[in-house]
Amino acid sequence: MRFLPSREDITAGVVGLGYVGSCVAATLADNDVHVTGVDTDAALVAELSRGHCRFSEAGLPELVSRWAGTPRLRVTDDCEAVASADVVIVTVGTPIRDRGVLMDHQLKSACEDLSRHIRPGQLLIFKSTVPAGMTRELVVPLLERSGLKCGADFGLAFCPERLSEGNALNELRSFPIVVGGWCDDSTEAAAAFWERTVGVDVIRCASLETAEMVKLADNWWIDHNIAMANELAKVCDVLGVDVLDVVSAANSIKKGNGNVNILLPSVGVGGSCLTKDPWMVWRSAQDRGVDLRTIPAAREVNDGMPRYTFDLVVDELAKFGRTPADAKVAVLGLAFKNNTGDLRATPTQPVIAALCEAGADVTLFDPLVDDDEAEKTFGLRPSSSIEEAVQDADCLAVLAWHKQFEALDFAELRKRVAASCALIDGRAYYSRETIARLRQLGFAYRGIGR
Repeated sequence: MRFLPSREDITAGVVGLGYVGSCVAATLADNDVHVTGVDTDAALVAELSRGHCRFSEAGLPELVSRWAGTPRLRVTDDCEAVASADVVIVTVGTPIRDRGVLMDHQLKSACEDLSRHIRPGQLLIFKSTVPAGMTRELVVPLLERSGLKCGADFGLAFCPERLSEGNALNELRSFPIVVGGWCDDSTEAAAAFWERTVGVDVIRCASLETAEMVKLADNWWIDHNIAMANELAKVCDVLGVDVLDVVSAANSIKKGNGNVNILLPSVGVGGSCLTKDPWMVWRSAQDRGVDLRTIPAAREVNDGMPRYTFDLVVDELAKFGRTPADAKVAVLGLAFKNNTGDLRATPTQPVIAALCEAGADVTLFDPLVDDDEAEKTFGLRPSSSIEEAVQDADCLAVLAWHKQFEALDFAELRKRVAASCALIDGRAYYSRETIARLRQLGFAYRGIGR
């Protein structure tokens, strides 16, 4: 097969060892692939080289510790190291500025570096999220500065990253991988690479642009769905019904190829994808004269949820005759979603900022978040323990519900908090039985749409 050796011992290079790149590199290494990882962050390279993983992802630190420094996983800051790899996977960051304007410096830099080192016969796979058309219009011309021709001398495919933080390794080994190539040979080589190394099903797309749009469409749908759930929660709140009961019942009917699938409301949407990818689609459409209305509407709804959550805190404190200025609020869970330590675009940040601006005494605790990163993000150092964080608190704002919190003894916490204490559920989705117990213990429970 062109662009992929027939031998079993395929080698791979991964350019960009952030969250996605580290997951991909570690998974390939664990599947008997010899991987060379490259990143320009010297501190990250040093950490990974000694087997330390800074990313809080189930199973990832163990894989990095197991394979780093062995022939299965070598890490360097020198892009020339991937010249000998059969397949090079690019997973550098592609952040945006206002409303979808792509900051493409990392992608350009990676392509320029690769153009000096790629060789005939290599297969390049790009996973960095970009607007549809950018791989063809930007990436390929930069790579062809090497003097080699895409599709003739080297293969190229786009395979969108579609991982969910907290379950990424499992999804890498089970989710279908989408592949769209520069040419049929590139598509087939990329499909064969994933089938042989990871053993997953592959969905072959007709073009690079089709594959680029898949990731964007996924996250456009998710963001829009969550916006509907958040507005549904607001209506349920004023009606006095539990939004989770509504969602559960509504999702019981079949529609299309599956069931109605309303997602769950929460304190807000964060992370590096859902807050970015819909705007990327919107900007691409605007540049082509198409006005997409659902994206700005959904983004406005979801971006407004931190303020809505802050207002819930204020409302509950008012029932005790308190204002934020004379109250202590303990925020439990700082990450943008459950079971991750990622603070990128976390919706908890504007909640905490609003509380601080209103004069509240705010304490923080999250067992998965790095304390230094938290201090940079929030301007506050997290407490060393949950007991310290909740001491004399007038409100517990549970904004991310990690597995580590499942063993919390609320009866013991109740002894530490103030005589009157609210509990705001931003993403725990407590059962009715748990809510009843919280109220029996003396907490004033309030959830998003509950």
